[in-house]
Amino acid sequence: MIDRNEILANLERYDLKKAKIGVVGSHSGLDTCDGATSEGFRTVAICQDGREKTFNNYFKTLRNADGTVRRGVVDETIILNKYADVMNPDVQERLIKDNILFIPNRSFVSYSGIDAVENDFKVPLVGSRNLLRSEERGDERDYYWILEKAGLPAPKKVERPEDIDGLTIIKVHHKQKKLERGFFTAVSYDQFVQKSNDLIKQGVIEENFLESARMEQYIIGPVFNLDFFRSPLEEKGEQLELLGIDWRFESSLDGYCRLPGKQQVELEEAGIMPEYTVCGHNSATLRESLLDKAFALAEKYVKAAEKYYDPGIIGPFCLQTCVDKDLNFYIYDVAPRIGGGTNIHMAVGHPYGNALWRREMSTGRRLAMEIRRAIDEERVDEIVT
Repeated sequence: MIDRNEILANLERYDLKKAKIGVVGSHSGLDTCDGATSEGFRTVAICQDGREKTFNNYFKTLRNADGTVRRGVVDETIILNKYADVMNPDVQERLIKDNILFIPNRSFVSYSGIDAVENDFKVPLVGSRNLLRSEERGDERDYYWILEKAGLPAPKKVERPEDIDGLTIIKVHHKQKKLERGFFTAVSYDQFVQKSNDLIKQGVIEENFLESARMEQYIIGPVFNLDFFRSPLEEKGEQLELLGIDWRFESSLDGYCRLPGKQQVELEEAGIMPEYTVCGHNSATLRESLLDKAFALAEKYVKAAEKYYDPGIIGPFCLQTCVDKDLNFYIYDVAPRIGGGTNIHMAVGHPYGNALWRREMSTGRRLAMEIRRAIDEERVDEIVT
């Protein structure tokens, strides 16, 4: 892990009155830029050549003569040959000289690599740099390890394919789409063998997929991604906030589910199985009697993260949950940074965040508001790592 004193020394070089918000232009980049613009910051998006138009053209900021925004949310783009080039020393020095406080998202970590993020990226990150590794499924201290330490409910792990004796989801990376999922389900060992062989033939998963697979009980119930925020700066109110909830559209699963059951069976008999590629999100709320349970989950996670990954959660995080028929929550994934579904709340805010803050409060805006407060109170060192 890069020495914290090196990050703070770089922060000392900043003119925080001219601070800008930087982010990789992917994943939740638009939400980050929208929220920063709403709070009066200028924004910089790191883009990859060939994938820059959304940020560089269509959401480009246009300002009036007095500097007020007329349209758009992205003031500047830095277009690189590939996203991972953000690690180049000259690019990092440019970000530091431009007073950029950087927001890590999943694309930043996935394209750059967690080792580079931890050891080589010298730009101050708003959030918990060391917690990002917990998202690397299979690592010794991944989020499943944290959930176990915190005593939080998670789907039961299935150790071996031979142990499958009920509906089980096999989580594995897609062979062709490196950042996507090659997930599938099975109810028995024989079905596991049949489905995995079919998916290998179709080029969806690698032959050695089991080396990095996670197998666990499939919870039958709705999915709720709980978008939380934890403020280390808050001293009077609660530090923990539930901003909103989202859920996913997955291709080709959603189209598969819209077919009559007979056709689903026919597809499976033909070896055609749904894929779980996330392609969009929608908004949701919980019945109010479940909110206490949701907050209890988050409180336990925050305490465990603080104990085992000092300084713990800073800013946004997402607990991805399923709710069973008895209204019990199960956490099946954790994002220790801004979630991938927060774009659904851009500009209009999250239902719970709006109610709490009495104005439109998206995750991106809440992040920017925290940064603005840290600058005003001269406490930026408390929110960067």
